Amino acid sequence: MLLYALTIFLSAFLLFQVQPMIAKMILPWFGGGAAVWAACLLFFQCTLLLGYGYSHGIVRRLKLKQQWILHSVLMGACLFLLPIVPSAAWKPVGSAAPVWHILGLLGVTVGLPYFLLSTTGPLVQAWFVQARPGASPYRLYALSNLGSMLALLSYPVLIEPLLTLRHQAVMWSAGFAAFTLLCNWTGWKSVTAAAPANQPARADAEDEPAGDPPTWTLRLFWVALAACPSTLLLALTGHMTMDLAPMPFLWVLPLAIYLLSFILCFDASRWYLRKTFLVLLPVALAATAWLMDKSPADLPNVFLPIAAFSAAFFVCCMVCHGELARLKPHPRYLTGYFLMLAVGGAIGGIFVALISPAIFNSYYEFPISIGLCGLLAVAVLFREKAWAFRRDLLGWPAIVIFTLTALLVGYLGRMMRDSVKDSLFAGRNFYGGLKVQQYGKYYDWEGYRSLVHGSINHGEQYTHPARRKMPVTYYCADTGIGRYMAARVIGSPQRVALIGLGTGTLAAYARPGDFYRYYEINPMVPIIANTFFTYLKDADAQVDIRMGDARLSLERQEPQNYDLIAVDAFSSDSIPVHLLTREALQLYFRHLTPQGVLAVHISNRYINLEPVLERGAVALGKTARVFETDDNDDQTCYGTTWVLLASDQAIFQQQELKTGKPPAPAPWLKVWSDDFSNVYKLLRIRRD
Repeated sequence: MLLYALTIFLSAFLLFQVQPMIAKMILPWFGGGAAVWAACLLFFQCTLLLGYGYSHGIVRRLKLKQQWILHSVLMGACLFLLPIVPSAAWKPVGSAAPVWHILGLLGVTVGLPYFLLSTTGPLVQAWFVQARPGASPYRLYALSNLGSMLALLSYPVLIEPLLTLRHQAVMWSAGFAAFTLLCNWTGWKSVTAAAPANQPARADAEDEPAGDPPTWTLRLFWVALAACPSTLLLALTGHMTMDLAPMPFLWVLPLAIYLLSFILCFDASRWYLRKTFLVLLPVALAATAWLMDKSPADLPNVFLPIAAFSAAFFVCCMVCHGELARLKPHPRYLTGYFLMLAVGGAIGGIFVALISPAIFNSYYEFPISIGLCGLLAVAVLFREKAWAFRRDLLGWPAIVIFTLTALLVGYLGRMMRDSVKDSLFAGRNFYGGLKVQQYGKYYDWEGYRSLVHGSINHGEQYTHPARRKMPVTYYCADTGIGRYMAARVIGSPQRVALIGLGTGTLAAYARPGDFYRYYEINPMVPIIANTFFTYLKDADAQVDIRMGDARLSLERQEPQNYDLIAVDAFSSDSIPVHLLTREALQLYFRHLTPQGVLAVHISNRYINLEPVLERGAVALGKTARVFETDDNDDQTCYGTTWVLLASDQAIFQQQELKTGKPPAPAPWLKVWSDDFSNVYKLLRIRRD
């Protein structure tokens, strides 16, 4: 038993350790957005499905020794693919939706090792059943999920803060080599323990009292009960990271909860208190819907919604996985059962990562998954005729669940309708969802339009002709960027690069003879900026838009001799880490003139990025100044934090820039690089 347990535990640990690691490696190539993690999860779930299909197929068709030989050969071939470091040849060109590009990159980089690791759970359990007739393999499945959860939780706490990405890849590869030896040894021990030696490795001997095969109705319940928490997992992760940072901490927390429920439900039936969790389910779903409808600005700190969402998600997972455990078949049908679970998981990933961005104009998958979870619980009770008030079922609680679920579905429908109500435009793609709204009438003095991503305002413009060239929100005259613009020498044309387009507000500062180039990764944004806003059309400068990730675009260009590079490319409160590393700062200064200035907009509710730029400035020998402003009385200008960096510190002696303060020293923070970053250390527990 110990040998099987070690093999399954190590494979699961490696399987889920590689997920945040490889995602962080490729995150900078695709804009740094949270959707990259969703695409990675889609790859992992689909590969898991292939792995379970492989296990199911060879267990049914090959003898145990043949399985062991085939598996050993494939694992040996994997050793020639190590270490798992993505090739720079996969860096994208342009800004087309990169989901398929990401899937191809992951397939080439980690496809075969991940595929073989994913086969271990059902395959080694099948070997265990063959070597130990009559023993139950399902506790090994719980152990597998324990290894997965420990891998995820250890990444942001131990692995990410202590090791560079290169060292992580090397250590993971060494672990995979050790797993190859252990799995081969386990297979050999299974072959020698099975009797007779040439017996097919199937726990389906005709004389076993295994009962009737699972019906297709039961199989569909398996798929649905696996698909529902998978959909919730991706939808919840996307919702949380949309207004925070796409960092492994927020990636792994929902996934760890998802796995914890598997561990508890498949370890022993006593963990799933069926009546309690079914009664808690509508409460959890209602709380999730209420929180989803709240603006983050209404909440006192970042951990409150995370804790509440996590608790509600745990209840949902316990119900779905608890019902799955109750419906598990005889070990004869073990691999087919796991295959259906993998099908359900893949369906959830495909719906969130592929289908939803293509058919929805807003983030509807989260409320849809909440409603489906309630309806699935109703279907489970309907299957058992719970409304009949049998003593061993739920009785009145079943009626309460039916009623609350109906009310919840209605509430979610209203929420989805209101999310895009009165919008001039609502759309989404791989890079996120955007809405344009008009406030007041177009020619009213106070009329204006806003561009919103998630719950974050990404720019506004007055629509009255006399006010529409006024810079507002984060770009007013007293902000860091506004003060720099005022300090320019009149009559001296400037070359300006702006990373992140938004509404194009900074073009309001353009003067005749200036050249403004915007770097923008989201193809939807230029359409919105040119259709619903007029900053670009009204600019007194030549305006150019370069599509694609700014970092990759600048790497491919010769030095551009910009006088200013302004970095304002945050999607909601997400942090594009690759735009703030030492290598990124070096790249910006390669494109600046000796007297040029780098301006970075770091206003953020939950992440304090000032120490990152302070460390970067010290490492490069640059001078940095921090400019902070508060909201003004009429709310036309928002509170902002801009950090300006320059090679020539004399720039900050100009009258307009003397208000800047040196950033607080941060020797406790390691300089961020392309190989190392740690957003978790910069979390603000409470907003200022």
